Formats: sequence, C-alpha cells, structure tokens
Amino acid sequence: MSRTKRGNNEGSIVKRADGRWMARVTLSDGTRKTLYAKTRREAARRLTAALRDQDNGLPAVSDRQTLAQFLNSWLASTRYKLRPRTWTRREEYVRLHVIPVLGSLPLARLTAQLIEALYAQKIEEGLSTTTVHHLHAVLHRALESALRLGLVQRNVAHLVDPPRIAHHEMITLSPEQARQFLAAAEGERLEALYVLALSTGMRAGELLALRWRDVNLDSASVHVRATLQQTSAGYNFAEPKTARSRRQIALSSTAVDVLRRHLEQQVAERKRMGSAWEDLGLVFPNTVGRPLDNVNLLRYWFHPLLEHAGLPRMRFHDLRHTAATLLLGRGVNPKIVSEMLGHASVAITLDIYSHVMPHMQQQAAQAMDDTLRGE
Repeated sequence: MSRTKRGNNEGSIVKRADGRWMARVTLSDGTRKTLYAKTRREAARRLTAALRDQDNGLPAVSDRQTLAQFLNSWLASTRYKLRPRTWTRREEYVRLHVIPVLGSLPLARLTAQLIEALYAQKIEEGLSTTTVHHLHAVLHRALESALRLGLVQRNVAHLVDPPRIAHHEMITLSPEQARQFLAAAEGERLEALYVLALSTGMRAGELLALRWRDVNLDSASVHVRATLQQTSAGYNFAEPKTARSRRQIALSSTAVDVLRRHLEQQVAERKRMGSAWEDLGLVFPNTVGRPLDNVNLLRYWFHPLLEHAGLPRMRFHDLRHTAATLLLGRGVNPKIVSEMLGHASVAITLDIYSHVMPHMQQQAAQAMDDTLRGE
C-alpha cells in the first residue's frame, strides 16, 4: 500500500488495494476515525477538514449513516410524541420528497446547496410553495435533532431560505350567496352540517368529530372537544390543536331548529340500518354511523351542492372564512369572533380578515358622528 505518514495526532493517508484512498486520524478522546475517498487529494482534503474541526471543538461525524437512515430513525423516535396526523404528514414529506432525491447521500455530506436544489426541483415538479415551505420545516426540525445528537456539525437547513408561500386568495360568500347556498341545501342529508359551518365557523375536522353529547339544544350551545383526523392507520379523534380551540359556541335559533330536525332524521336512519349502524354518537356520520370521510364530503356532497346552487367552487374551509367575514361585516366585536373561531388570539383574527376592517372603521366613524350629534 502507498502510505503517507504525518506526525502524532496528525493522521495518515493510505491507498487501499481496491484503489480507494483511506485517511485515518486519532481524535482527542483516543478513538480513531477513518475517512474514505476516491482520490488522494480528496482524502487529504477530508483529513484536513477533520483535523480543523477537532481543533475548533466540533464533533466528528461519520459518513456511514445515510440521510435516509437517519430520517427513518428520527421519524420512528418521534412517532409517539406527536399527534397522529402531524406524524403522518412528516412521514409523507420525508418518504415522498426527500428520500427519493437525497436519501442515499451520507448525512454528514448534506449541504445547503443540495437542499436548495431539492426545493427548486419540487417546485418544478408542481408542488406548491406552501408544500415546499412545510417540507423545509420538517427537514429543519430533523437536522436540528441530528445536531443535538452530534451526528452533524451544523444544521445546514438553517442556511437555506425556503420559498415564500404564495398568497391564497380566500373565497367567501356574500350574505346573499350564503342564503342562496343554504336554500339549495334545504332538505339535504347534511343540511345541518352546512348551517353549523356557516353560523359557527367550526373547522371541518371539528364538525365531523362532533358528538351529540357535546350539543345542548336546550341551552343552544355546542362544545368543541375533538377534531377528526385521517391517518394511514385510519381515523383518529384527537384533541383540538390549542387550548383556545377547545371552546363553547352559542348556537343561533336557525342552527338549533335544523339540528332538531337532523336528530329526528338520524334516529329514523339508524332504525332503518339496524345492526349495520355503528353508533359512535356522531352528529354527522356517514350512512352507517362511522366517521364521514372528508374526501367523500367534498366529492359527493359539498362540491355538487355548490354547483347546484350556482355558486363558485370553493374549499369547505372557506365556509369558515365566510362565517368570520359575515360576522365582522355586521359589526360583531372581533374578540367575540376570535373566540368563536378558536383562534389563539384576536390578533390572528384581525390579520386574516383585515379586508373587512375598513368597512368596520366606517361604521365606527358613523357611530361617533351619531353620538356627537345626539342622533
């Protein structure tokens, strides 16, 4: 073997029989680290870098663990620390987008440039900037864990600016369109679902997880205690995301009336299905009592209803936006609207629905004029 020797603790470079070059260095703790390269020049560069890192007090990292191996290990270690849906989303980002492109790369050799190239590739493939932004958050969190474990010397994702999230123009129904929508929904199996969505601003997951025990028709109120999440393992009833999301909402008389009719219809439906009905106590189950699939809700119920009503195609979540804008447009205190929606703070409500504020300011100015003029 060809051999180049250095002084004590300076390492050595050796050419192996298979043609590869091998550099060895003794670390400060007495252990020896071996580095491999295709050329002597590359071996020398890596040895110099290892010695420099040792002088700077940086941890020695191994080339043996690939990015895929680390990410899979990281996912396994976090599985029972996260909400099922959160973990599933992280696993999908890693499995579908990171590992196919960078998975075979040694973890220690991941660079900011490679991550930037990954993001650019994903956008070219058609991923939205929002998805790539979330992908960046997952990768940054994983590499932060690798840094804490001493597997990398720095979190290179911290050096990368993720793409700016494209602004999503929310679609909201005007008061006239909202009445038009509910008129089209009258008599539909899920009429009460739409009424509740528009009158309370509840999220789709909160509505689909709602149980009759959380509804009090006599006091005209509903308690939000859970949200329905769809994971690879099936459906999961999880706690709301934040403490503010666990809330009580007052129901309008319209909502109470339609819920009473809905309950009567569900009792009759349950009798017709007999033993096929799985009684989970859900307010808005599918036709056999089980959780209603969100995709089926959109495909077979919500979007056809919009088309029947002659209204623009929109997300179900836009009913929540509609509820907020209708309330704010009528001058309801933003603090009350924020509590109904379950926002962490009223600042979030004001930021999302700032487009409604000019109208409210005009109302405030008119109210002040009326007061000062004695009207």
